[in-house]
Amino acid sequence: MREMPLISLTDEERKKNQYLDKANHAPYPKIFLVALGILLLFTIGFSLTAF
Repeated sequence: MREMPLISLTDEERKKNQYLDKANHAPYPKIFLVALGILLLFTIGFSLTAF
């Protein structure tokens, strides 16, 4: 593989990188809460049918 020359970024590219750093993340807290809610509903439903 050839080495790529280092080229300084333009202002537009810096703005795009900053936007992607802020916006491009998985919503881990929301995923955790949804999984916890599903587990809770399953547990309640199972408990109600068992007794």
